[in-house]
Amino acid sequence: MAKTKAEMQAIFKSVSNWGRWGAEDERGTLNYLTPERTAAAARLVRSGQSISCARNFPVQPGPENPTPALHHIVVGGDDPCAHGIPGMEVSLDFIGIAYHGLASSHIDALCHVFVDGKMYNGFPATDVRSTGARRNSIMSARDGLVGRGVLLDIPRLRGTAYVDPAKPVTPAELDAAEKAQGVKVGEGDILLVMVGRDAWREHNTPNPGEGPPLAGLSEDCVLWLFQRRIAVLGSDAVHDPTPSPTPIEDFPIPVHMCGLVSMGLHLLDNLHFVALAEACAEAKRWEFLFTVAPLRVERGTGSPVNPIAIL
Repeated sequence: MAKTKAEMQAIFKSVSNWGRWGAEDERGTLNYLTPERTAAAARLVRSGQSISCARNFPVQPGPENPTPALHHIVVGGDDPCAHGIPGMEVSLDFIGIAYHGLASSHIDALCHVFVDGKMYNGFPATDVRSTGARRNSIMSARDGLVGRGVLLDIPRLRGTAYVDPAKPVTPAELDAAEKAQGVKVGEGDILLVMVGRDAWREHNTPNPGEGPPLAGLSEDCVLWLFQRRIAVLGSDAVHDPTPSPTPIEDFPIPVHMCGLVSMGLHLLDNLHFVALAEACAEAKRWEFLFTVAPLRVERGTGSPVNPIAIL
């Protein structure tokens, strides 16, 4: 049953971490990812198999990518000395990207979303200006995120190729996936929830001019995430079902709003889990060392990323 605005406001308040780590804190749930937990995660490496969980740089325009990334050659092999230094032959290129949206694998900083004019820890939205974020920028994660990654494969649990976008993932399914896979999500973990976005594309055709609908977590999962004290949440979609099958007044993206703003939970959007899910199923283990290295963009609202799982 869909939540009312009042019910969602109550959930938002109940999962708040504002002040938990002090009035000036800008790291949020990254505080759960301690050096001790990072060291413990390193001991999960067995085979040494390394798997990227990023999508390719999104240069092709489309319904999901209205502002495609830029990539062009500055100096090429047809004129490798164009830079003007005699005897030095090189190739050089340029990239540029507006990474928030549905196409780029990226991490959301805690300044990315506001609720009632405020961001995480009560800082005003006006702290993000045309010159950048004075608070809660991606620089809070400048030293990287390295911890225990846990993949919950919801299509595998449902016995389907993908999660139906009209039937969001429930807390009971998160519990059931843990049990089926023999893992338990805990404090400081980097939780990855697979919904099978790429498989949906293989089996369905979007309406002309529209991107495919994206499956995600129900708003009921917000309390589950808070209680588990995870450090980071990742998805092969964007966490919130798009479009929502049960719209909530003034809460169009409840996982983003409650996660980023109330909990201080950094989000990884648009990841790619196909290879990782196959490797986990073959090894019969769904926990691994997981690394994320955001770019050091001063005052940035996030960063493109290439997360790496190491089994």
